[in-house]
Amino acid sequence: MFSPQGIYVAMLTPFNRDGGLNETEVRRMVDFNIERGVNGLFPVSSVGEFIHLSFEEKVRLMEVVVDQAAGRVPVTPGVGASEPAHSIRLAKAAKDLGCQAVVVAPPYYYSLDQEMVEKYFETIADGVDLPLILYNIPLFTQPISYDVVKRLARRPNIVAMKDSSGSMVDFMHFMDKIRVSGDKLDMLTGREETLLACLLMGGKGCMTATSGILPEVMAGIYKAWQEGNLEEARKLQISILNPVRAMFALPFPVGFKLALETRGFDLGPPKQPLSDAHRFNYLTVKSRIQKVMRPILAGLEKAKDGRAA
Repeated sequence: MFSPQGIYVAMLTPFNRDGGLNETEVRRMVDFNIERGVNGLFPVSSVGEFIHLSFEEKVRLMEVVVDQAAGRVPVTPGVGASEPAHSIRLAKAAKDLGCQAVVVAPPYYYSLDQEMVEKYFETIADGVDLPLILYNIPLFTQPISYDVVKRLARRPNIVAMKDSSGSMVDFMHFMDKIRVSGDKLDMLTGREETLLACLLMGGKGCMTATSGILPEVMAGIYKAWQEGNLEEARKLQISILNPVRAMFALPFPVGFKLALETRGFDLGPPKQPLSDAHRFNYLTVKSRIQKVMRPILAGLEKAKDGRAA
């Protein structure tokens, strides 16, 4: 069964000025990330504003990413929805395109209890012949309880979980509940700040936006950890904290888009129009992000030149 490990990119979605998908930039992003050592791609993501995409746009985005990746790394698109039938349709489309797995968050908008959240996942697992990656993201949906994750881990096609709670307490208890039950579920962090900590405690990697903005750094953390060079891993982990704080200074995911633009990509205008106050703050934060990213990018360029020499 599929086992996601390493650095997976929660992909941002570039848009044209008319609001449509910028497929040229999507393809550039795929190559950019794969060439810099990431282990997988997660399009139709939260940071990729899947909520603003039509069904057809989601499927087309999957198709473009799969086509450009050309088997070099696994593609595991998001198929989250407000009800399971929509998720199942997306998952079946993902399978037809050759995706290795799909990422499923709890249903959004309506407030559901844990029994209904569990039934949502069970319905999708029963309706899809493809590995599923659970996605715990309390920032936008109902959190998934430890016991629900423990029971879902018994299902053979539920293979992993992305935990974006940002809580090492939750991460540890999820892993322990699964361990005690005798089941197996690969745990990935959805918060870039905790990658090294999660790896040290038995996690398998991450699915994060920063993995697509600074793939060299995130892949570097994972490589250093694999080689037992914890001091290097710690140094790289600390280096992303300031950029992440800067990116979160604007309404999500605008700051992340600005950071990726420092790498030469055109993400297009925000899907959600900014208020007057946010437009004023936008320029300030943009300048801050550029300032924060500048020394990091200079360091990456220096390291690249050193390897070339």
